[in-house]
Amino acid sequence: MIIEARLKELEITLPEPTKVPEGFRRTFPFVRVQGNRAYISGHGPTNPNGTIATSLLGKVGAEVTKEQAYQSARLTGLAIIASLKQELGDLDKVKSWLRVFGMVNSAPGFNQQPAVINGFSDLILQVWGQEAGRHSRSAVGMVELPFGLPVEIEAEVEIKE
Repeated sequence: MIIEARLKELEITLPEPTKVPEGFRRTFPFVRVQGNRAYISGHGPTNPNGTIATSLLGKVGAEVTKEQAYQSARLTGLAIIASLKQELGDLDKVKSWLRVFGMVNSAPGFNQQPAVINGFSDLILQVWGQEAGRHSRSAVGMVELPFGLPVEIEAEVEIKE
């Protein structure tokens, strides 16, 4: 339980698994395991109880600051880790983070998407370290994201079989 111990050492508490908003019909898994890969569907920031964090919605560069969006990306990372734990049962099964695709709900003219998605990447590197946590990444601006979220992130990890 190396990763669990690391989370405890960092005083990081994972949220409950993500709960979709009432009326939303989810037809896909949050994590799909195939061979030695886990494909993680797009996640947004959640509250400790797993509900969508609606206290901070809107476009980054307008209603949401870059710093607030960075924190939203970190919360999104916690939601993703919680989904991985639920699917895999043990976070030590994550051998390495491979790819991250970060989407930022951007106001016109906002072009600091990489700084926002650093909230996610910094968390993963803090928990898994450089060797397993280092990942390829894209950070792009979007006109809209579901539910008005400021950030949505999807990822792919290699898992131990």
